[in-house]
Amino acid sequence: MANVLVVAEHLNGQLRKVTNATVAFAKQAAGLTGGQVHVLVLGSGIGGVVEEAAKSGADKVLFEDSAVFTNYLAENHGPAVAKVAQDIGATIVCAASSTFGKDLLPAVAAHLSAGMVSDATKVWDDGGLKFMRPLWAGNVLTTVEVTTPVKVITVRTTEFDALPESGPAPSEAVATGVGGTDAAEFVNFDQVKSERPELTDADVIVAGGRGLKSAENFGMIMELADLLSGAVGASRAAVDSGYAPNDWQIGQTGKVVAPNLYFAVAISGAIQHLAGMKGSKTIVAINTNAEAPIFQVADYGLVADAFAVVPELTEKLKALGV
Repeated sequence: MANVLVVAEHLNGQLRKVTNATVAFAKQAAGLTGGQVHVLVLGSGIGGVVEEAAKSGADKVLFEDSAVFTNYLAENHGPAVAKVAQDIGATIVCAASSTFGKDLLPAVAAHLSAGMVSDATKVWDDGGLKFMRPLWAGNVLTTVEVTTPVKVITVRTTEFDALPESGPAPSEAVATGVGGTDAAEFVNFDQVKSERPELTDADVIVAGGRGLKSAENFGMIMELADLLSGAVGASRAAVDSGYAPNDWQIGQTGKVVAPNLYFAVAISGAIQHLAGMKGSKTIVAINTNAEAPIFQVADYGLVADAFAVVPELTEKLKALGV
């Protein structure tokens, strides 16, 4: 067998969108290996998540509903994923290149004695599976080959579109035999709660930069984002200046996003920021500097003062009944 195993990421009883994009990558890989795509859901009270995963385009959903997996710990999830991968004959184990995936999959790779690729953006067969991944904030793309029988991959999900929702795939309960660990203890999870969508799940993002000059001026960014049912983002410069919280940061050292619509307001477009958002479907840039690098990737650019333009845009959208 040469199956591909996708580790599902879920939060508060809902499947994260990044899992659907990972399934799209897995389908491409399975087409090359001749295997099937299996999605693994670990958790407690995960019936709804399993139902969502079954519509992702996978061939099968495997799950273990256990109190051991109520809270995520790599020390528990790692051996469980490795056990399932061995049981189904998976030659590729993958997850989204998120905080969850980046923490879990190195542990899985260690359990499987497998080579690993992080941030994969492409897979193909050239006398053996090859993977592409970005370096230097995406300015360099490199080809990687893993020679171990099992390959562990974190997927740059902004490069893959989720498959159309399909009829439910069959699901099957599994028993990994993981009974908990004494090596680590779950203390607490301080989740940032907001009525706005999570950055990596949002269809619209309005992001502000250091050019906004203060945290108070981010108010107009938030108003526009709320009007568009979007998320609020920020450049690292804005975060470092104290204008925005860390969880809003987009870029090489922040979150990587690819919404349908991305507003870059008073953001110059340093390569580190571009690495986190240049995969967006439509990019709108507003900046007073006509030479700002952000205009090189923007689909629509407006050389203007954000303090005048953003409130005017907001009011015009309200007048249109948005």
